[in-house]
Amino acid sequence: MNDDARSTTPRKLVLLGAVSGAVGVRGDVKLQSWTEPRAQILRYQPWILRSANGVEREVQGVRGRDGGKHVVATVPGVSDRDAAEALRGTEILVPREALPPPAPGEYYWVDLEGLRVVTVEGVALGEVSHLLSTGANDVMVVRGERERMLPFVQPDYVKSVDFESGTITVDWDPEF
Repeated sequence: MNDDARSTTPRKLVLLGAVSGAVGVRGDVKLQSWTEPRAQILRYQPWILRSANGVEREVQGVRGRDGGKHVVATVPGVSDRDAAEALRGTEILVPREALPPPAPGEYYWVDLEGLRVVTVEGVALGEVSHLLSTGANDVMVVRGERERMLPFVQPDYVKSVDFESGTITVDWDPEF
């Protein structure tokens, strides 16, 4: 693959958290982290900071600690409270390749997006647009001739995930 082909492939980013406010006067920020444990967010770098209007910038070398109720971080280039407060609501994403491989039977949602979904009978339902967490279970939003929401529950509904063929096989009534 040449460099031109690589540059046209969209980079997969994984949302790990968001900046929820400023801490102190030196520019530290408090984070909402969706990693487990929550301070694990600091291990995955570089960060792609995405503002509310979609502007992204990459930062490397973020340091921090678990502050009890939230993670506190020092972001390079953010040196006072005003700059930290300006980051409130900014999403924290990392390149997919910065994350460790998932355990067997576990998946990063970003890896499932774009896979074709077919029933056990071979009926094509569409492609995974995105996934949602409902509390009870995760849900795949599948877009084809219409949009469907399928529970991502193995082995009840999701029978197999085959990355080589790019297919998720489900036990699902195509009329539903």
